[in-house]
Amino acid sequence: MKTLFGKLADGTEIHRWSLDNGGTRMKVLSYGGIVQSLEVPDRHGRYANITLGFDRIEDYVDSSPYFGALIGRYGNRIGKGRFTLDGETHQLSVDDGENSLHGGLRGFDTAVWNVTPFTRGTDVGLHLSYTSADGEMGYPGTLTAKVTYTLTDQGDWRIDYEATTDRTTVVNLTSHVYWNLAGEGSGTIEDHELRLTASHFTPTDPGLIPTGELAPVDGTPFDFRESKPIGRDLRTGHPQLLAAKGYDHNWVLDKGITAAPKPIATLHDPSSGRTLEIATNEPGVQFYSGNFLDGTLVGPSGRTYRQGDALCLETQHYPDSPNHPSFPSTVLRPGETYRTTTIHTFHA
Repeated sequence: MKTLFGKLADGTEIHRWSLDNGGTRMKVLSYGGIVQSLEVPDRHGRYANITLGFDRIEDYVDSSPYFGALIGRYGNRIGKGRFTLDGETHQLSVDDGENSLHGGLRGFDTAVWNVTPFTRGTDVGLHLSYTSADGEMGYPGTLTAKVTYTLTDQGDWRIDYEATTDRTTVVNLTSHVYWNLAGEGSGTIEDHELRLTASHFTPTDPGLIPTGELAPVDGTPFDFRESKPIGRDLRTGHPQLLAAKGYDHNWVLDKGITAAPKPIATLHDPSSGRTLEIATNEPGVQFYSGNFLDGTLVGPSGRTYRQGDALCLETQHYPDSPNHPSFPSTVLRPGETYRTTTIHTFHA
């Protein structure tokens, strides 16, 4: 079902699509491809929205920290907003100190996407498309992006990303949903239990740019190879946690890049019984523990969002890859098609 959600300052209409399949209910905006809400039942069959967001388009435009949005052209940070490709240096839009974050000042999270609903067998979903012009936010090449959201008859949420370019460029698309499996506005996620199939992570400098090292998680607060509460090691004083004000790092997935999505993360909330499992073919995942939620934003519940009230698990290539030849490449050339897939499975 399609409804009018609001209008931008220039009069552009923003619509919301509602999807319901397999016990999962989702609402998606044409602005930023934003997942405004995603509802699944708890162990008693009671539904709750388990993502953070807003009720008004004005809040998304004015103050959203990427709630529920599609991220591009490049998920996460590029150091000093600069990289060299085939001998040519490109200066990007800088929006995070001296660095470029999530595509720059006007990334894909602020774009108005073309949205087309579909039904395929027992699945329902949305095709979202956006064309980023050559030079937009400093990126070379006209990039044509297509993202497909599918709700399966099992209630899984599948994201398929595709992109092509007419000039050699870099691309790293992801989704920035903020999860709280106890329900939006319910408080901290520090008691959520997380497991990540990753033996290494990428440490960062004070600007949260990877140093280039792939550091072992063994013996550190970054070891989530066995499920543990997120808050258990959060305040241990580890230098990386102090610099980022919590977890805001890329985990190097043991499986690497795979042809098909493989399980990489399990998130469980003991209070509601809800569990989220994530599978992807990407080589990394950015785990962000909501460090910069500061109590100034108010969600649909009427409650404020404070530090640690949600978390993100952004499947991706590594941050700043264009400046680290040893990292998996994010280069896309004419004639090639960028394709990645991430699947979210819900249980209670």
